[in-house]
Amino acid sequence: MKPNIHPQYFDEAKVTCVCGNAFTTGATVPEIHVEVCNNCHPFFTGEMKYVDTLGRVDKFQKKQEVAKKLKETKVQKLAQKEERKRPDSLKDMFDLIKKQASS
Repeated sequence: MKPNIHPQYFDEAKVTCVCGNAFTTGATVPEIHVEVCNNCHPFFTGEMKYVDTLGRVDKFQKKQEVAKKLKETKVQKLAQKEERKRPDSLKDMFDLIKKQASS
């Protein structure tokens, strides 16, 4: 190995989580701050928990709401289009006129 090119290694690097859990490990930095650890990670705790630092979950949910509204408007437009469908035959035209007159 070449001398003086490798970072300093700390055998007792302290890892601190947002939940308050702290433990030691080996690393190239003396202190590490994390947002999720084995005490608060949903995989280990079984709880549903969103870790959303950049607003990605909220952004995704807003996109889903917009898409749902857009789909509803498309369905409504298709229904209106079907209502305005031109009659195929003369009999259909007379039936349509009777429906409009009775309404």
